[in-house]
Amino acid sequence: MLRTHHPSPSRRPRDARGIALSGATPAAAQAYERALAAVCAWREGAEAQLDFALREAPGFVMAHALRAYQLICSRDPQHHRAARPVLEAALRLRADRCERIHLAAIGAALEDDLECMRACLDDLLDEQPHDVLALQASQSIDYLLGDFARMLARVESVLRRFPAELPMRGSLLAMQAFALAENGDPARAEDAAHAALEINPFDARAHHAMAHVFESDGRPSEGIDWMREHQGAWTHGTTFLTHGWWHTALFHLAMHDGGGALAIYDRYVQVTHAPALGGLIDAASLLWRIGLRGHDVSARAARLADAWEPHIDDGICSFGDLHAMLAFALAGDGARARRLEDVLLHSATRPTRHGATTRELGLPGVRALRALMRGDTMRAIPLLASLQPRAHRLGGSHAQRNVMHLTLLAALDGVRLPGLGGRHDRVAGGGRRTPTSKSIPRRPLARLLDASPHGHRQGVLI
Repeated sequence: MLRTHHPSPSRRPRDARGIALSGATPAAAQAYERALAAVCAWREGAEAQLDFALREAPGFVMAHALRAYQLICSRDPQHHRAARPVLEAALRLRADRCERIHLAAIGAALEDDLECMRACLDDLLDEQPHDVLALQASQSIDYLLGDFARMLARVESVLRRFPAELPMRGSLLAMQAFALAENGDPARAEDAAHAALEINPFDARAHHAMAHVFESDGRPSEGIDWMREHQGAWTHGTTFLTHGWWHTALFHLAMHDGGGALAIYDRYVQVTHAPALGGLIDAASLLWRIGLRGHDVSARAARLADAWEPHIDDGICSFGDLHAMLAFALAGDGARARRLEDVLLHSATRPTRHGATTRELGLPGVRALRALMRGDTMRAIPLLASLQPRAHRLGGSHAQRNVMHLTLLAALDGVRLPGLGGRHDRVAGGGRRTPTSKSIPRRPLARLLDASPHGHRQGVLI
C-alpha cells in the first residue's frame, strides 16, 4: 500500500544537481542517485538501488520513472509491457510539473510515439538542463532511431549549461564522446572519452566510446590494446560485457584474425540459456561476419537460430528482425526464415513505427537474405543496395549497421570479381580495396554468396 504522507514542496529532497524529488526520503534520494549513476555509466546495481528506494519511499515518482525508462529504452517488447504497470503506479502519485513531463514522455514511448517522447524530454532539458535522466533517456532513443545529429546537438547544448563541478558531468562527456564518434569526429570523441575517464575510470560507457573511436578511425590494433589494458574496468560489474567483447572481436577481424574473433565468440558472445536481446544481436552480427571470412559456423548458427525463434513475433524493431534473419540464413533454417517474412508481411500493413520501418527496410533486408539462402545473388543485390541510403533508420551504431553493407559488398564481389585475377579485400566502413594473394577457404557462407556454381567468391575483410 502506498504511504499517504508527502513532504511539502519546500522540504522535498533533491538530487545531487539540485532537482527536487517528489515523494522521496533522504535515504531513498541517495539510492536513486546511485541507481542513476550506475545506469549512465553502464554498471550493474541500479535495480537493487531502485528496489531500496521504492521500499523506503513507495511514492517516489522519479524512482518509478527511472525504472520505466530502463524498460522502454529497449528493443525488447517484454520490457515495454513490463513498463506499463510501472507508469500506471507513478501516475497515481503526487508529482510536480517536470516530473509529470517525464511521465508523459514515458507514456508517449509506450504509445510508440518516440518523436513526442523526445519533444517532451527536449522541453525538460530546455527548462532544466541539469536533468541527467532526461538526457540519458533522450540519448537512448536517439540511438534506437539512429539520429546521431540530434544526439550530438542535444548533449553539447546541455554540456554548455552544465557546471564542471556538478556530479555526473563525466557521464555527459561519455555521451558526447559516443555522439562525436558517430558523427565522424573521432579526434574530439577521443578527447571527450579521456575527459570522462579522468572523472570516472570505471565508466563503461566511455570505454565503449573509445571502442568506436578506434573502429571509425581504422586503428584496430590500438583498439585491441585498449580493450585489453582496460579490461578490468569494462568487464566486471558492467552491462557492457558482451558488447565490449563484440567490439574486441571486430578488431581481431580487421587484423585478419578470424580465429581470434571466433574464440571470443565461443567464450564471451555465444548465446546462453536466457540471452538478452542485445546479446543475441551481437552474436548474430559477429557470427555472420566470421562466416563472411570463410569459417564454418553452421553448428553455432543452429544454436543461435534456436535462441532467436522466440523473437520472430516481436513486432517492434526492424534492427532485431534483420539480425534474426542473419541467424536463420546462417543456419540454413528456411522454415524460420519463411515464418519471419510472413510475420513482417503482416507488420508492414500496420500504421506503426515498426510498420513503417518494416516496409522501408525490414522486408527488403529479410528478402535479400532469403535470396542469398536460395543462391539468388542477383535478386539480393538490389534489395541490399536499397537499404543503404536509409539504413540509419534501423537504429544502432554505424559499426552495427555495417553488417548489411558488408553483405552487399560480399554479394557484389561474388558477381564482379571472379576472373579479375587475385583476390581483393575490403576494410570495414571505408570500402577501400587492397590486393592480396592469400585465399580464404570456401565454407558454407562463402558458397551461399557465390554468383554461380562455377564462380569464385572473393574474401571480405571485416
